Amino acid sequence: MQLAQAGKTDGYIIAPDPSAARLTRAVQGHDASGVAVTTQVVEERPLTIFLNGQEIVTAMTIGDYPDYLALGFLRNQRMLASDERVKGIDYDEELETVVVRTDRPTNHEEKLKKKTRTSGCAVGTVFGDMMEGLEGVHLPQVPVHVSWLYTLAHVINRTPSLYLEAGAIHGTVLCHRDRPLVYMEDVGRHNAVDKVAGWMAATDTGAEDKILYTTGRLTSEMVIKTALMGIPVLVSRSGFTAWGVEIAQAVGLTLIGRMRGERFVCLSGDGNLVRDAQAGAAE
Repeated sequence: MQLAQAGKTDGYIIAPDPSAARLTRAVQGHDASGVAVTTQVVEERPLTIFLNGQEIVTAMTIGDYPDYLALGFLRNQRMLASDERVKGIDYDEELETVVVRTDRPTNHEEKLKKKTRTSGCAVGTVFGDMMEGLEGVHLPQVPVHVSWLYTLAHVINRTPSLYLEAGAIHGTVLCHRDRPLVYMEDVGRHNAVDKVAGWMAATDTGAEDKILYTTGRLTSEMVIKTALMGIPVLVSRSGFTAWGVEIAQAVGLTLIGRMRGERFVCLSGDGNLVRDAQAGAAE
């Protein structure tokens, strides 16, 4: 299958490219003093995802990595089984559609009737059976060195990105120990997570030793997606919801929020933390 090509930047396998065409647009405006200014704003466009001949959803996205977004969305919604063979992904930029093709016929008409609007930005969508599949899930209890978290925050927050260029966007980073691997951005944090999931599926990357770092809130949907992806650690510089914390505790997910520099709060999995660094270590 033909998938998006990724360039390497400063140790990343995939990193944001703020200069990429079509992702931002220059807009004229005025500042608080009335002075004319030109500022970059993020582009937002629809992408309709098809599974074989069936239309599944139209997502609002910045438009990069449509193949990973489609594949990850379908995997995270469990419309594609883990053993499902994807024989092709076809993206039509003009029609703003992406079609994922499988060997076996699929039909998700009943599932599509049970859509649930989520609390995510850009009106993320999950389905009415979103809790289905969590039964029996218990994530591996892996050690998480505090020094890794400090290093990740230091590197990720200084990586050139659309967020730093134009704002109005969320980022999600797949990490291994203290190394960020794949950094995806989108107008909705769910889209960014789905792009990471799509990349993992396309490259057959294991989840059991990974950390997922997000700029978004740690809501129930984010915790569920991370757990179903098999990633044992979820970190955010934003805060929590109570249901997100409850689900994390139930499935054994190490959940860390309010990660700002060398400060954080752990509300699930504190026993997995290895406190091997004091404030100032990242310097």
